[in-house]
Amino acid sequence: MTTTVAPLGVDRTWLARLKRIPLDDLRYLVRSVLKSLFTIWLVTTLIFFVIRLMPGNPVDIFVQDLLLKGLAYEDAQTQAASMLGVRLDRPLHEQYFEFLGNLAQGDLGKSYISRNVPVSQMIVQRLPWSIFSIGTALLISFALGILLGMIVAYKRNSWIDHLLTNLAAAMDALPSYLIAILLILLLCTVFKVIPVTMTRGAVSPGIPPGFSIDFFVDVLQHYALLAFVYILSRTGSWMLTMKSSTMSTLGEDYVTAASARGLSEGRIITAYVGRNASLPLVTRLALSIGFVVGGSVIIESIFVYPGIGLLLSQALYSRDYPVMQGVFLVTTIAVVLSNFVADLLYGWLDPRIRIAGEAK
Repeated sequence: MTTTVAPLGVDRTWLARLKRIPLDDLRYLVRSVLKSLFTIWLVTTLIFFVIRLMPGNPVDIFVQDLLLKGLAYEDAQTQAASMLGVRLDRPLHEQYFEFLGNLAQGDLGKSYISRNVPVSQMIVQRLPWSIFSIGTALLISFALGILLGMIVAYKRNSWIDHLLTNLAAAMDALPSYLIAILLILLLCTVFKVIPVTMTRGAVSPGIPPGFSIDFFVDVLQHYALLAFVYILSRTGSWMLTMKSSTMSTLGEDYVTAASARGLSEGRIITAYVGRNASLPLVTRLALSIGFVVGGSVIIESIFVYPGIGLLLSQALYSRDYPVMQGVFLVTTIAVVLSNFVADLLYGWLDPRIRIAGEAK
């Protein structure tokens, strides 16, 4: 009788590749993963207890809403308890370990207010809108900030520098919600350039979602002012940071050496100045991308845009614990992952880090 042995070529190849990885790199990778997991657990735990220390709870707030509708207090309490099905009288540690057990199975729980709708389903429905709206506006503001920052750095002490720098400082100082309110007041009420309906929601009622021109045009019309507000409030910060970093980079010896070697101005700007000057902005961009998952709570609330930010705002108002925990957990994971990506981008943008890593 012949015994068949399973081929081990794949495993041996994988082990051989693993052995070729420097030990320091493996330790760094394992340490980073463990640190990320610990950070996610710590933030999730803090959020779990902090939101339960907030004044009021889902039952109390629901009872208050029923009282406003004319119900008696006893009837309101009975109806709230039966409709919500919330057991908040249990000890916190029991609720916490139940939450961790469900989380280990990939269950984020069910919403208290939305009649037991799974939190994961609510997040999946809202997340694409936040990624599209805030994510696109963030990338546009970042690109504009990089471009304008380099321009004012090269044109320093000129009228362009003074004009753009003062505008950027003013826009950076104004809160985004104040810019949104002023633009809605001016464009929709005073000058009536934009209909008020185009500043509410993501799509007009009666337009079915799908791959149609009407749908895409309507989505862009609803998105335009929100995006303009976000770009206007964020571009100034990117520009000022890029200006400072570019002016510092222009004084480096390798830029002077590149000019002495006769390299073209465009080559120096892109390969030497631009790449090195943008390094301080990489981590900020990566972290900002992580927070895109959490949405912009105030902006989305003002425009009633159906993203994660509006979902979190509604959950905070109604003390919907599972929804709050789910949104904060997804945001935390996104920020941790984006921070990890920022470390990788540093190695790609800065050759000195990559060479140092290969030399170990």
